[in-house]
Amino acid sequence: MGYYQNNDSVRPKKALGQHFLVDLNIARKIVDSLSHEHDAVIEVGAGMGVLTQYLIEDQLDKLQVVEIDSESVEYLQRKFPQLEGHLVHGDFLKYEMPEGDVGVIGNFPYNISSQIFFQVLKYRNRVSECVGMIQKEVAERIAAAPGSKTYGILSVLLQAWYDIEYLFTVHENVFNPPPKVKSAVIRLKRNNVKELGCDEKLFFTVVKQAFNQRRKTLRNSLRSMIPAEIIGNEIFNKRPEQLSVQEFVELTRQLERR
Repeated sequence: MGYYQNNDSVRPKKALGQHFLVDLNIARKIVDSLSHEHDAVIEVGAGMGVLTQYLIEDQLDKLQVVEIDSESVEYLQRKFPQLEGHLVHGDFLKYEMPEGDVGVIGNFPYNISSQIFFQVLKYRNRVSECVGMIQKEVAERIAAAPGSKTYGILSVLLQAWYDIEYLFTVHENVFNPPPKVKSAVIRLKRNNVKELGCDEKLFFTVVKQAFNQRRKTLRNSLRSMIPAEIIGNEIFNKRPEQLSVQEFVELTRQLERR
């Protein structure tokens, strides 16, 4: 395993192909966006520890750092010996959240950011807050309102259980090397919804199937799921991006009759 020197730190060679956040003011701002009220704080994909260093300062007693890359894990162990007992070498997408009130934070790998949010949804009764830096387009999609062209599956599913805040845009020049896309930081805070009032498994299915054919009306995209006696209802004339979360809940209730 080899390393290369960068200022006073030593990074895995593998890091040469990655984009590093080098503006520490941005890193501090991201960490400060997560509240201190949680029983546990999970950092996803710590990489070289640009966020980790501030999480250690602020919330070490609650912190679990989940990192899948073995070279990054070795680097973190060397740079931050105080992480002993707080560093998990594993896949966040297979990680079981601890009991209690959990906060999730990270500079999320852009290629799996959607999967990370689905993992948050899986543990929505534990994860009360999530702060993540992601690709700007994805952040805008998650925060989009009904009627928007970017409103989609993640918009509906996350907004069903979380209040979404688009916090700030992060420009390419704060990374080394600069990526080809802008980034953004968003915050999810658990809302007061305990139960949707419909079959939640069916709700997920309805939202996904509707948006997988988003150019079609719901009558066409959901045809196989619609009971004959309600297929004439006006809601089925709409396209999925026209429906609010509550309308998707009502739609799911109607389809439960099948």
